[in-house]
Amino acid sequence: MAAPGGARRRPLLLLLFAGLVHSASAVLVVKDGNGTACIMADFSATFLTSYDTRSGPQNKSFELPAGAEVSNSSSCGKENASDSSLVITFGRGHTLTLAFTRNATRYKVQLMRFAYNLSDTDTFPNSSFTGVKTVESATDIKADVNTTYRCVSETQVHMGSVTVTLRDAAIQAYLSSSNFSRAETRCEQDLPTPTTPPQPSPTPAPSSPVVFRYNVSGSNGTCLLASMGLQLNVTYRTVDNKTVTREFNVNPNKTTFGGNCSTTLATLSLSSENLLLLVLQFVMNESSSKVFLQGVQLNLTLPDAEDVSFTATNSSLRALQATAGNSYKCNTEQRLQVTSTFSLNLFRVWVQAFRVDGDKFGPVEECQLDENSMLIPIAVGGALAGLVLIVLLAYLIGRKRSHAGYQTI
Repeated sequence: MAAPGGARRRPLLLLLFAGLVHSASAVLVVKDGNGTACIMADFSATFLTSYDTRSGPQNKSFELPAGAEVSNSSSCGKENASDSSLVITFGRGHTLTLAFTRNATRYKVQLMRFAYNLSDTDTFPNSSFTGVKTVESATDIKADVNTTYRCVSETQVHMGSVTVTLRDAAIQAYLSSSNFSRAETRCEQDLPTPTTPPQPSPTPAPSSPVVFRYNVSGSNGTCLLASMGLQLNVTYRTVDNKTVTREFNVNPNKTTFGGNCSTTLATLSLSSENLLLLVLQFVMNESSSKVFLQGVQLNLTLPDAEDVSFTATNSSLRALQATAGNSYKCNTEQRLQVTSTFSLNLFRVWVQAFRVDGDKFGPVEECQLDENSMLIPIAVGGALAGLVLIVLLAYLIGRKRSHAGYQTI
């Protein structure tokens, strides 16, 4: 069973969306029955949640406090029987769980789970519901065995109506000593941008994906309408050490979808057998009344990959933008670069988030790509018209000159 370890506390400044908040950092330790540490974690965490109140959806941001503790339900696991886990408790019944797995060379946080108590009136005032709600998601937190996972940059994990932001993180599981290893595996966000991207092997492109109409509703009706075809473009290393880029169509006939609504956040979530999770997160900037796609999260299973679990997240996009109350439409194929190894291809997009009147799209704002495609036929038509006019004038001038040499008898 786990026992709480020693702790140190230090303030850390976190930037979360548009606001500045302070969060505490603590060394959290899980020990086995002999008192030997098997998991150590030191990070700051900020939680952004959306919950229902009597006056409508409400966003709430709060931090992992300095008094957070390691729960006795944490575990070092048993070889070939169970995996290790770090369970952190704080406040009035809130629990953050990091579940670890490993193979011969690497370990990872396979799953992050957050259980929050809506009966906590200090954190969730005027909540329409009581009791504990649980959300979870896979993560891209992973490191080589006997090294410390180190990430100074922000790492966001989207779990439905909750986003957890970690920063200045040092995490290690399956410890070989009673302290963090000096050897580190740095997160992708901390690594310098490569000057020359890898050259993937060419693969045949699949046919265009099926266009499907998605909708997400909340307590106040529909908050998101989207008609589009989706295609995943991923670059990864295969088991035979080759870098490949492949495209996968999202088949709506084999995909389930859902989502969440709040005042300024609308989320569309899709999942299927291999597509564990695809999340599209739309936000509304209330000061500018602009609506756009801000966040994309992908969890995908790749059977032929060196690491079968492919994850990618970006929460700083500004795509598919339109004025609140209007819809964004683009018939031209778009490629949205989410990370260096993942892009989302969008086909025949028509989307509207917030201020949706019933189940109908509002006034259309055309994308720049469609406007540019219209300029080409207009320019060609204008050139042809000019050429016809020149030929006609030349003919009339020539005809007039041919009559000038004759006199009337």
